[in-house]
Amino acid sequence: MEALERITERVCRNGHPDDPETPRPLLSIDEFFEGNDVVGSIGCNLIDIPHPNEFFKVLKAIINRPDVKDIRIQVSAFDDPDWPFSDTVYIMTSASESEIGSCFPEHLKPDEIWEGFVNQDYEAYEIPAETRPVAVWWD
Repeated sequence: MEALERITERVCRNGHPDDPETPRPLLSIDEFFEGNDVVGSIGCNLIDIPHPNEFFKVLKAIINRPDVKDIRIQVSAFDDPDWPFSDTVYIMTSASESEIGSCFPEHLKPDEIWEGFVNQDYEAYEIPAETRPVAVWWD
């Protein structure tokens, strides 16, 4: 199965993510980045839009921290037929928002960081014990 076919099947599991009635898919790092060469699929409004591999490397380093148990990439839209788009990543952690923010190099710094999920429907996901979601968002 090709990467685009695989991710399309995954993100449309509960309906098309562009339908407001569909719960937001929450993908693992590997699900979102495996086969993803689409510049702009994440961080599309950053100056000198980075390749997805730059985000992948940073998120892999973050998930290896002892105070991080999981990372989920929210699919925000799938209006580009080449790859789903994300503007929000949820880091399941016991670390502070500022500690998480300091993990990102300057050129990948999120525009906002907050604790908790946004008030919308998400696919079923159990937050790991002793953690809470810290959101990082790029405008």
